[in-house]
This record gives sequence, structure tokens and C-alpha cells, in this order.
Amino acid sequence: MPSPGHETARITALDVLDVRFPTSEHLDGSDAMNPEPDYSAAYVVLRTDAADELEGHALAFTTGRGNDVQAGAIEALAPFVVGRSVEEVCGDLGGFSRRLVHDPQLRWLGPEKGAMHMATGAVVNAAWDLAAKRAGKPVWRFLGEMTPQELVAQVDFRWLSDALTPEEALDILERAEPGRQERISRLLERGYPAYTTTPGWLGYSDEKLARLAREAVADGFTQIKLKVGASVEDDVRRMRVAREAVGDDVRIAVDANQRWDVAPAIEWMRRLAPYHPYWIEEPTSPDDILGHAAVRRSVAPIKVATGEHIANRVVFKQLLQAGAVDIVQIDAARVGGINENIAILLLAAKFGVPVCPHAGGVGLCEMVQHLSMFDYVAVSGSLDDRVIEYVDHLHEHFADPVRIAEGHYLAPTAPGLGAQMLPESLKEYTYPDGPVWSARA
Repeated sequence: MPSPGHETARITALDVLDVRFPTSEHLDGSDAMNPEPDYSAAYVVLRTDAADELEGHALAFTTGRGNDVQAGAIEALAPFVVGRSVEEVCGDLGGFSRRLVHDPQLRWLGPEKGAMHMATGAVVNAAWDLAAKRAGKPVWRFLGEMTPQELVAQVDFRWLSDALTPEEALDILERAEPGRQERISRLLERGYPAYTTTPGWLGYSDEKLARLAREAVADGFTQIKLKVGASVEDDVRRMRVAREAVGDDVRIAVDANQRWDVAPAIEWMRRLAPYHPYWIEEPTSPDDILGHAAVRRSVAPIKVATGEHIANRVVFKQLLQAGAVDIVQIDAARVGGINENIAILLLAAKFGVPVCPHAGGVGLCEMVQHLSMFDYVAVSGSLDDRVIEYVDHLHEHFADPVRIAEGHYLAPTAPGLGAQMLPESLKEYTYPDGPVWSARA
């Protein structure tokens, strides 16, 4: 809590905007479960009456009509946020997160899953954006320069202690503390490895797939990803096209977006195995821990990856306990914000499983890069088999867009989380009254 007279500024508003992009027109983002997505953001702005005039910006990523529900869920949190002391929120982000997550009536809608939990994550992330801006640091460095004790205080260990205790988390962070500055310097010099899904959308022609795959390799990417799951014969052909385009030394991951039951997942991957897929992502329901474990046993040495639709830290815990995944895929806008993602990164470190985040969408690349860079600096201390997904669209709408060079995310240097959108983009794409949408009415 602030000392008397030290800080009187308060949060004066929690604004929510429904921002949608008509990506379905060119099949950008298309996959076996989402054939015509309109990438969308339930966009949050925390406004204050502080003299510095800084704001907190974040978003929950949805597709199209989902934004109606998501924006309403965020608005329901306003009474818990507006009027709070800025110093109280930014000085105790762990406490702020727990207060939002554990409201006894709103949490009933999950608990800790679905639109309400994603709403909480968006507001929590906006608070982190505000706190990092006040500190004058990008979020990855704001986190990476916290003490191990401060980081442990961000985590809600309820339901985790059978797999990860606060003492174990502190030990992980203390063991990673030596070399932090060297790793920060390395990120600033070289960046963080990336892979790209840009060639692999399911609606693209074979010619477009091959061209974009070759361009990705020429741009320095050593891994690409293809969407699969609609037709096994089409997927075999597309894998052959991609492998011929990139050669044997480039990894090709595949992503089924939850399309299959367990047995079809295993059989489908046997058909693709001659083309050496690196991992199969979301082979079945994100809630099916034992199903993922069965797929993993059957398709090895192909790796199993999942996480972008996993609702909370508890499901991640069980996937790791069951030996059901080779790759953990966190998402910046799915769980309850940065605090819960810190817990998931610590769980992955405890079990020795690399984290390769989901990105793309609207602002997901901008936000999740901070979590991977923090993981490298202060948690895992490793880049081995770790990459961040990159998709080349919609970055032009952000004030501090991601920067890619030679297949790497360049470390952000601007203060905050990177989720702040340009005023003109908000005006153009706000639904349903922005010019882009009113012209389609």
C-alpha cells in the first residue's frame, strides 16, 4: 500500500472496445476448425488521473461474434477496478490478480475458465502494461529484473502444490538468477528464435504454400507450420509440397486445431510421418489429458504440443504430470493474465519441458514475446528447442509492433506489453460502427 500522501492517483475508467478485422475474406487464419475467422480483439484501456497520463492497454483475442460475449465479460469487471489506487494495483499485481480471479460470484461462471477468465486476464495484462510503463521498461525486462521473491509473490499456488510448491518455484528462480544480465544482453543483441505459420493456412493453394515456405526459409526461419485436419489426402499432398520446398533441414510442425479424436489423430500422423513432422499441435480436445498422453505414446518420435486453448494452470499441471506433452504452448490472452502464465512457465521448468508459445491472431505476437523472453532471462535460462510462433499480419495496427530479423523476434525496448493499438486502427475497425464494418452492412 502507498504511504500517506505518496500517491493519490486512481484508475478512473476501464474502457472496452470491440475491434474486428475481416480476415476471413482472404482466408488468413483459416484452419480445420475455423474455416472463416474474423480475427478480433476485446480491447481494454485502463485510464487514470495520474499526472503522467499513462494508460494500461491489453486485449482478449477472439474471432468475430465471440467478441460480443468477451467484451461484456470485461465490462463486468469494471466495478472491481475503477476507483482503485494506481499505486495499490501496480505495486501489488499478484494481489490485484487474485482479487479479480476469486470474486465469488463472477468466478462461478468458470471457475477460472472461459470468457470470464479471459476477461480477467485482459484486465490483469492491462495492469501489467501500466506498471511497466510507469517503470519505463518493456514487460519482459520489468519481469526479468524482479527478485525471485517478488516473482513467487505473483503466483497463485492454490491447486498447484502437489506439483509445484512456492519453495520449489523460488529454487528454480534462484538457480536461474546467475547469468540474467548476460541473457538480457544476448536478447538485445540477437533476439529470440521464431517459427512462422504464415505459409500454412488451410485455405491457401499449393502454389502459395510453396512460395511462402521458400520465402520463410530465405528470411531465416528454421521451422514452419502447416494447418492440417480437413482431409488426410490433402494433408499428405501439402506436406509433400512443403517438404520439397524447404528441404530436409527445416522443421515442419503441423497443427490440427483439436479436429480429431484420439484414434484418428494417431492414424493421421502415421500417414504424415514419412515427411518428418516435428510436432503435432492440438491433436484432440485441449481438456483431454489422457488422450494427449495416448497420442504422444503412439506417434513418437513426433512431438505433441498443446496449450493455446488450455483454460488454466491446473490443466497444464495435469498434462505435465501425465507426461502428455513434449511442448507447452502458452497463450498471452487465454489464461488469467501474466500472473498465471508465470505459474505455467514455472511448472514447465519444473518438469523440464520447453515452452513454445502460440501467437498470431491480434496482438498475440506483440504480447507473448515478453513471456518467452522473461522465461529465458529468469526461469528456464535456455533457448534449446524454444521458438515463438510468428504470423505476418495485423502488426501494422500496433504502436510498438513486433520486429523480426533473420528468423528471430528482436527484443522490445519500448515500455509496456506492446498491446497498444493505433488510434486510427481503433477508429477504423471498431464493430459495428467503424468505417470498415459500416461499409459492409
